[in-house]
Amino acid sequence: MNVVLLVALCLMIVAFLYASVGHGGASGYIAIMSLFNISVAIYKPIVLILNIVIAGIAFVQFYRAGYFRWRLCWPFIVSGIPFAFLGSRVALQGKLYNLLLGIALIFPIIRLLGFNPSSEKEMKAVPLGLALLIGAGIGFVAGMLNIGGGIFLSPVIILMAWANAKEAAAVSSLFIVCNSLSGLIASSNLPSAFNTTFYLWLGTAMAGGILGSYLGSRNFKNITVQYLLAAVLSIACIKLIFLM
Repeated sequence: MNVVLLVALCLMIVAFLYASVGHGGASGYIAIMSLFNISVAIYKPIVLILNIVIAGIAFVQFYRAGYFRWRLCWPFIVSGIPFAFLGSRVALQGKLYNLLLGIALIFPIIRLLGFNPSSEKEMKAVPLGLALLIGAGIGFVAGMLNIGGGIFLSPVIILMAWANAKEAAAVSSLFIVCNSLSGLIASSNLPSAFNTTFYLWLGTAMAGGILGSYLGSRNFKNITVQYLLAAVLSIACIKLIFLM
C-alpha cells in the first residue's frame, strides 16, 4: 500500500480512538509520523493542526451532549495557553523527545486501570490555585512535546474526582484546542504544512474523529470512555518508548 495512504488510514484510526475520549490525538500522530520516518520539522505543524481540528470536533460533540462545565475548564485554559506558547519554544527532538513523552504516560495509565468506578467518591470542587498550577504545568509540557495536553489533564481530572470521564473529555478537548493553537502560533514551519498530502490526511482524520467523538459522547458509558482513555495512552506509550 502507498505510504501516504497507509499513514492516512493510521491517522483515521488514531483520530477515532482519541476523539472518543475527547482528545485530539497528537501523541498518536507523532508516533505514526515517527514510525514512517517523517521528520519533526515536517510533522510538527501538521500534528498541531490535526490536533486542533479533531479536538475541536470532539468538543462540539461532548458540548452538545451536555457534558461541558465552563467553571471546571477555565482555570486550566487561562494558565495553560501562555505556558504552552513558552513550552513550544523549547527545542526537544529525537529519541529524548519520544522517551520523555512515553514515560510521562505510564502513571496515568496505571492509575486509570486501577481506578474502581464502584468506589468512586462524590465529585469535589476544583481548588482555583491548584487548577491554575496544573494548567500551567501541563500547558508547558504540552507545548514542549508538541501536543495539546489532554492525555495529562483527563486522568488528573478523573483521578482527583473533579468530574466523570465524559465531563473530563469535554474539558480536555477545549484545553487541547487552545494549547495547540498557542503552539501553532509559535511554529515557524506552518506554510510547508499545506499540500495535497496534508489535506488527504486531514480528511481521513476528520472522518475518524467525527465518528469517534459521536460514539464517545452519546453511546459509550463513562467507564467505557475511561478504559478507552487508558487504552489510548497505552498504545501511545508503547510506540513512543519501544518502537522509536
